[in-house]
Amino acid sequence: MAAAAAALPSISSPTSSSSTTTTAFIHSSKTGARAYGPSFSNVRSYGTLKGRLPNSHKAIPGGIKILCAATKPAKSPAEEEWKVKRELLLQKKVRSVEVKEALRLQKENNFVILDVRPEAEFKKGHAPGAINVQIYRLIKEWTAWDIARRAAFAFFGIFAGTEENPEFIQTVDSKLGKDAKIIVACSAGGTMKPSQNLPQGQQSRSLIAAYLLVLNGYKNVFHLEGGLYTWFKEGLPAEAEEE
Repeated sequence: MAAAAAALPSISSPTSSSSTTTTAFIHSSKTGARAYGPSFSNVRSYGTLKGRLPNSHKAIPGGIKILCAATKPAKSPAEEEWKVKRELLLQKKVRSVEVKEALRLQKENNFVILDVRPEAEFKKGHAPGAINVQIYRLIKEWTAWDIARRAAFAFFGIFAGTEENPEFIQTVDSKLGKDAKIIVACSAGGTMKPSQNLPQGQQSRSLIAAYLLVLNGYKNVFHLEGGLYTWFKEGLPAEAEEE
């Protein structure tokens, strides 16, 4: 049976007295794997844990070993709590528009649809004239932290794990000016509207992108409510790129 691995959040390293938290990298005790690559030269075994880890809400099946810990980099703006993002979006008067309104604004008022989905999704189908700048990309680096994240994705059967695109704003800057009228779009769309089940609305890639844009001085940022899923479902114009 293949080795299983997962990331468990905010587990303090037992060998350090500092407040820095780490994310544990775990394996089934039935496997003999000790590391994934040269970046794990400082791997330490923390023994077998059963039941629950201290300060963690994740149940740990018996026979699971914590083999090493990779320190997570400092939190980026995109990783800020959704409540904080939503407050800024509302403060900056970022408005959500339905798909038909977005199409009208694109045609009549020179709005640009900024599609923040991965490039592969964009090529399969997108709004005509949309500009693609992915907010998340495939994990590129091979630090201990990146290896741990790859393993966590693999545990859930995802072998193309993604990470925040550090060049997102730089790329948008090269394509659009700060005064451009932008409608940010992703697949699901998310929402800032409160509901009984979601009093803070629902975060999405497009809302994270909108947050980063206003944080970096963009003045005319809108958000596509319902996302491109609704755009395609309602039969609005779409085009694809040939492979």
